[in-house]
Amino acid sequence: MSRRKFDEMSDYDSGRDRKRRRNDAVEIEDRLESLIIRVGEKSTSSLESNLEGLASVLEADINNYKTKILKILSDCAVKMPEKTTIYTTLVGLLNAKNYNFGGEFVDLMARKLKEALKSCYWKTARYVLRFFADLVNCHVISTNSLLQLLHTFLDTARDDNSPQVRSDTYVYAVLSCLPWVGRELYEKKEQDLERLLKHIEIYVRKRGRKHVPGLRVWRSDRPHPQEEYLDCLWSQICKLRSDMWQEKHIARPYVAFDSILCEALQHNIPPLTLPPHNQDNMYPFPWVVFRLFDYTDCPEGPVLPGAHSIERYLIEEHLHNIVKEYHLERKQCAAFLLDFPLKHKIPLEYMIVEVVLAELFHLPGPRYIEICYGSLLIELCKLQPATMPQVLAQAVELLFDRIDTMNVCCFDRFVNWFAYHLSNFQFKWSWDDWLEASQLDPTHPKAKFVIEVLQRAMRLSYRQRIAEVVPEQFDCFVPNKPEPNCKFFTEAGADIPGSNTAQRLESIIRAKGTSTEVIQALSELPNPLRENDETDPPYNPLQIQVFVQTLLHLGSKSFSHAFAGISKFLKVFEALVGPHEEAQLLVLREMHEVWHNHQQMMVMLIDKFLRTQIVRCASVATWVFSKDMMPEFTKNYIWEIIHATIRKMNKHVARLQREVNDARERRTGHDSDDSSTDEEEQRPRPTEEEIERMEEKLETAQADQKNLFLIIFQRFIMILSEHLVRCDTDGRDFNTHWYRWTVGRLNQIFMMHNTQVERYSQTLSTLLFTQDLDPHILDAFNQFIALRT
Repeated sequence: MSRRKFDEMSDYDSGRDRKRRRNDAVEIEDRLESLIIRVGEKSTSSLESNLEGLASVLEADINNYKTKILKILSDCAVKMPEKTTIYTTLVGLLNAKNYNFGGEFVDLMARKLKEALKSCYWKTARYVLRFFADLVNCHVISTNSLLQLLHTFLDTARDDNSPQVRSDTYVYAVLSCLPWVGRELYEKKEQDLERLLKHIEIYVRKRGRKHVPGLRVWRSDRPHPQEEYLDCLWSQICKLRSDMWQEKHIARPYVAFDSILCEALQHNIPPLTLPPHNQDNMYPFPWVVFRLFDYTDCPEGPVLPGAHSIERYLIEEHLHNIVKEYHLERKQCAAFLLDFPLKHKIPLEYMIVEVVLAELFHLPGPRYIEICYGSLLIELCKLQPATMPQVLAQAVELLFDRIDTMNVCCFDRFVNWFAYHLSNFQFKWSWDDWLEASQLDPTHPKAKFVIEVLQRAMRLSYRQRIAEVVPEQFDCFVPNKPEPNCKFFTEAGADIPGSNTAQRLESIIRAKGTSTEVIQALSELPNPLRENDETDPPYNPLQIQVFVQTLLHLGSKSFSHAFAGISKFLKVFEALVGPHEEAQLLVLREMHEVWHNHQQMMVMLIDKFLRTQIVRCASVATWVFSKDMMPEFTKNYIWEIIHATIRKMNKHVARLQREVNDARERRTGHDSDDSSTDEEEQRPRPTEEEIERMEEKLETAQADQKNLFLIIFQRFIMILSEHLVRCDTDGRDFNTHWYRWTVGRLNQIFMMHNTQVERYSQTLSTLLFTQDLDPHILDAFNQFIALRT
């Protein structure tokens, strides 16, 4: 064999060996990752023996795979908080065997904490702090070191130059780790612990609570107090302290290894300097703890932990984490919820329902889309048919009983969820229990709830079906037949001006006539606005009435027919309506006149009008607050339209902002970065003129957005002020159902669109929500401002 051939074969063999070794290393790393992640899952062996075995395996591989093991453990500490004590025990056992490894892990977690605080990843920071706290129990971290870190967090409470939400976030992180380490600190550093708690107590007492009323699900504290999250957790920690820091929920596997762990040397957490407050920092919104059940509501089986017991906090947090982890997979989520550890020691179904409803009713908005919770509750009913439907029915009855004081945002979500839930169970419900609602004023919350549920249910079924499932007494609540009412095509319509043109227009459209033919037919109509031959009115109201009513009449068969007609005759709309607000308002009035018995059709048509720019967002807002719409003002579909309009405007502004940012990046040369794709490289770099045009377009959109909010809030102030003055003049109580619905809708605008409204808060404060405004109206604005301050 030639020397050259031999060398080639040697190179081939060495390359193959390297590849094999690399594959073997990857295989071992994957096996280690699987072992670490799965520890604590159901097994034939005890948790303690599994931990001991895993610690030995990892110790043997530390020299070769230290970086990988450190990364996996640090990720598990944050991403699997329900297994905190399992991983702290594992780290403790490794630290006892290899002191240097323990030190490197503490340093890595300290860097993770610093990065989380800098990046405003508050939940990550809270879990790292909790992990540090539990490492004290495993003799990995010294108590003095932890206390120093906790006091560093509490120093934010003394910072008068940062908003309260920042201090709240840090104080909450400290409080939430005390259930894990409180007993250890109490036994070894009682005086230091008391000093820490005194510091927290002073802060909790002095902090502002202006934001709380806007975040409550109910205005009333009966039967359950509506406590703000920090106040509630502080009360739970105080109860834990009075119980000598003994809790019954946290599994502590490290107790079995105390003789090993107590011999280990401890580490100090590296000193941490908290990042200063920045205007761009986003802090978690405060919230009010949702309470629906107490121990009297679940008489059979285990007792529900008290509202101020730490077990209630720990169990609820664990359930919330399960929902967060599996919310995209409802079947998995339901299965994990029902397979909750220690499920035989608590009334699990009640706690699950309370937690899911807490997520649904969370203010300012739920974490996930509403149907996520509806589908989850249905899945829970399927998996636990013997108990879950009854508990859920009991929850609905309690919600209905307390609906008089329910927040309007939560009222809407309750309506939407309940209608959806009924549609999955053939609309069967004990309607007879709610017959009292038929005797109430239609604006009373109980009567309104039934009305809105039936309206929403009709969208998910059909009117005749809804009419059949409810008792006769509810006939007054059953929606009208969703039929169009076109005045030009009724028996009395022959005498209405424009009737003949409407009939001719119908023939033209049916014969597939063009926009030009339609405009020509409409041009014969006289203009009621023309006073003499000299003036030329900007639009012809009679033309708009005839065209809109005829077009909607012909497209009344379905949504698709209506949309197709609008799209086909866009040029006619442009010619008749144009940019004139009065003309756009007339389009909306005519649409309402035709379809006032079909709420969903009106919602969809306005969406189509906005998409095709036939009407502007500001015109929709003006129309909703007009005198013509006052009888409809408190109905849910009106606010569905308003919120959809605001969202459309917000999305438009956000899209233009992204385009400007992208253009600026490409202009400054980011597109030449090595990481850019071929497609990005082929995109031309925008010129300064192009960017200026895009920025002008963005500024125009932002001005329109600001104007939209100004119109909405100004109209709210006007109608509420008129109501308060009228009631004062007449000597009547202003606190009517109408007033509460209207104030609730004002709060809802603030809550649902808080990010966008916040940008214009200074303008709103200067122009509209001034100090001379009635306090009843001003309170809504002050509560909104307090959310971020």
